[in-house]
Amino acid sequence: MRDIGQNLDTTKKRVLALKGISVQIEVNEGRNKISSFCGNVENVYPSVFTFKTLNGALKTFSYNDVLTKGVKFFKV
Repeated sequence: MRDIGQNLDTTKKRVLALKGISVQIEVNEGRNKISSFCGNVENVYPSVFTFKTLNGALKTFSYNDVLTKGVKFFKV
């Protein structure tokens, strides 16, 4: 479920504010599978953003994933 009062524009601004900052993310992959990655938000696009992990892997997520708490950000 998404938070009441949150919309995609607000979510995009929050992700844009994290660009270039080292953060940890937790990704809910379904069926009780949660992956954790450290890295930073590399690029933001109109409907997705890219996350580069410390080992160099590039992950892509939509803003809807953040809005529905499928992706959570934490300070490192």
